[in-house]
Amino acid sequence: MNNQKILGLLGLATRARKIVLGEEFVLKGLGNNQHNLVFLASDAGDNIKGKIVKKTNNYNATLIQSFNTEELSKAIGKNNRKVILVSDKGFIDKFIEYLDS
Repeated sequence: MNNQKILGLLGLATRARKIVLGEEFVLKGLGNNQHNLVFLASDAGDNIKGKIVKKTNNYNATLIQSFNTEELSKAIGKNNRKVILVSDKGFIDKFIEYLDS
């Protein structure tokens, strides 16, 4: 897994407006799209982790917990972001390609 490429691609997805931020919006967005990939900060609280993990399992979404809050926030240019949803199939395919390499 190439972390720098993944974080760079996350920044690109942000600039392309292909991400959803915030716990409630991510939980709602998981049910709206057929293809989903969720970044969950490794240092997120147990409450949010439980909700996100349960929902991603229900909707068969890919969950990535390899990054902490600081890394995710820096990649997207926002402060204190713990959960990010990517729902664009092209970006998801590229993220999975980077994860497998």
